[in-house]
Amino acid sequence: MNAFLFRLSSAGTVLILAAFGVRALNSQEKPQAPASHASPVVVELFTSEGCSSCPPADAFLAKLAEQGPAHNLQIVALEEHVDYWDDQGWRDPFSSHNWTTRQDAYAGVLGNKNPYTPQIVIDGSVECSGGQQQLAAQKIVQESSQAKTSITLSQGAAGRPGSDNFSVQIGKLTASAKGGAAEVWLAITETGLHSSVTRGENAGHELQHAAVVRSMRKIGEAKPDRDVAFSGDAAISIRNEWKRENLKAVAFVQEKNSLRILGAAEIPLHPNIP
Repeated sequence: MNAFLFRLSSAGTVLILAAFGVRALNSQEKPQAPASHASPVVVELFTSEGCSSCPPADAFLAKLAEQGPAHNLQIVALEEHVDYWDDQGWRDPFSSHNWTTRQDAYAGVLGNKNPYTPQIVIDGSVECSGGQQQLAAQKIVQESSQAKTSITLSQGAAGRPGSDNFSVQIGKLTASAKGGAAEVWLAITETGLHSSVTRGENAGHELQHAAVVRSMRKIGEAKPDRDVAFSGDAAISIRNEWKRENLKAVAFVQEKNSLRILGAAEIPLHPNIP
């Protein structure tokens, strides 16, 4: 698998959010917000600690998630660490072959046949380099104006030790004719993660991350032509080393063929419930 690198100049570390009405991260001007009822937008970043071009993209995703609400944007951040950099001198502790497989699937439907890092995928329907920050911001604003399937996500009482219970309800689908069946996914993300890298392209650097995907699994299929396309419960394993105060649960519904994401919801995890 080829990994195409997109190197940023030092100026590239400044967040360019012209599409949000902000010229730069430190701008003091009042932003011009998009539509008043913006839909949630899922922003996936395929990244690796072994890739020297990835840290600016990781920072960009973190700023998107942090600044989105101030600009009336609901951004659901998913930072997915692929594993094909792991034999290049540094093994990414957050990498998983599952995220490599997910990126491969996107490569098949979005037109780029060779997955690369850093890659941004917005609502499963458009991709760009992690270095194309202004383009990504513009696409996010565009997607936020699109009608989405409503999703209700809630956390239930504690189940067996080491797992949390969640309830997901999917409203009437906004599916396309060629999208195929719609799958319901539930993920756990964790913020505040970092690594002191000692080898590879980022040797000597302390890397900070956005919402790292800790787990993601399909919990069912949504049915078309129903007012409630899906309603169900799922138990998700939560490892002891994950810091609960930094965890969020993310539910989204995604067309199986096109991989277009039809809707999403995100909630922080409660403290341990007796």
